[in-house]
Formats: sequence, structure tokens, C-alpha cells
Amino acid sequence: MTALPTQLPGERVKKALVAYCEMKQNHPERDRRSLLEMVETRFDLTPLECEFLNRQILEEGK
Repeated sequence: MTALPTQLPGERVKKALVAYCEMKQNHPERDRRSLLEMVETRFDLTPLECEFLNRQILEEGK
């Protein structure tokens, strides 16, 4: 019997992106890198998910 995943694919990334945006609003003095590291750790993102999130945040900053 195979266990079903508790979250849909990409759900952690979505939650991490929302958390990043909230943290950025609440703490504008913090740099992107430190905020990204916090959400990547908090949501236990894979290296691939981290890279995707980094690219999305960099696009936001342009």
C-alpha cells in the first residue's frame, strides 16, 4: 500500500512564497537572502524548489 502525499506538488513553494511576501512587508529592513533562507528552512524546500523560489524573488525585484 502506497502512502498518499500530505501536500500537492508545489504546495510548499506556494506557502513559502506567501510567507516570504508577508515577512518582506513586516520586515522591509531585512535583505532578500536572509528572508529566503528563513522560508526555505521553515518549509523544508528541496534544492530545486529553493532555486525556483530564488528565481521568482529575483524577478520580483526587477
